[in-house]
Amino acid sequence: MRLEIDPYDRSYILYNIGLIHTSNGEHTKALEYYFRALERNPFLPQAFNNMAVICHYAIRQGDSEIAEAWFDQAAEYWKQAIALTPGNYIEAQNWLKITGRFE
Repeated sequence: MRLEIDPYDRSYILYNIGLIHTSNGEHTKALEYYFRALERNPFLPQAFNNMAVICHYAIRQGDSEIAEAWFDQAAEYWKQAIALTPGNYIEAQNWLKITGRFE
């Protein structure tokens, strides 16, 4: 099997692999694939959103090592997702406002 060569198409393949890892609870691996997808297509708001959700989930689960490292990063990912699609991610916008991170 040959993977798609076109960077745009490949970004969606990598994004989908990230979704699989997210569904399996393999968050570190999922983040890796979301990063790889964004390297090829920086206009993928759903990847930014999913990365932020993983970071936020780590915080809620009390995984302080991951949460401490990624808490502010979650806000940055949501800001990027919102900038790409301003009408979406209303809950993320509310979270940013409540935590004083919305500019």
